Amino acid sequence: MDFIHSFSKILPAVGAQAHCDIPCGIYEPASAKIAAMTILRMVLQIGELHPPVGFPMKFDYAVMKSFANSMMRRIAVKEQHAELCKKELLILWTDFFKPEHLEKFPQLHDMFWKAAKLCSTNKQDVSEEHARELIVAVDDIAKIFYEAKGVGGRYEVYKALTEKLF
Repeated sequence: MDFIHSFSKILPAVGAQAHCDIPCGIYEPASAKIAAMTILRMVLQIGELHPPVGFPMKFDYAVMKSFANSMMRRIAVKEQHAELCKKELLILWTDFFKPEHLEKFPQLHDMFWKAAKLCSTNKQDVSEEHARELIVAVDDIAKIFYEAKGVGGRYEVYKALTEKLF
């Protein structure tokens, strides 16, 4: 204990902020949007992958392993980001939004429910349409988020930044 006390006198104090369930008050929909955009990117890349030429008649095990590896990696990333998107949305829904927000924006519950369902759908499917629907759903929630926070103008900044991800 004395060592820690002595050590803390030498080093300057550094403040830190992080997202947590306390709640800490730090919320941002951009992380959900990045996850949704990653899902779309993986879906597009999966669509660009093609089985090796001559498959299944001509079977080259090494080439097939490489193809399967490329496909599985993109599927894994797509599913991880669908789960991350759902987590980030649920944090906004359960921690940021309060009863007064629901009074002002009565569609919130339905919006979040549908967006969370789209996250699950994007785990199950490889669909550009569903990936784009999720991005729209996240953007719709973000617009209300910034309005509820009283910084509606930040929505345009959010859109400008996240639309240039790829």
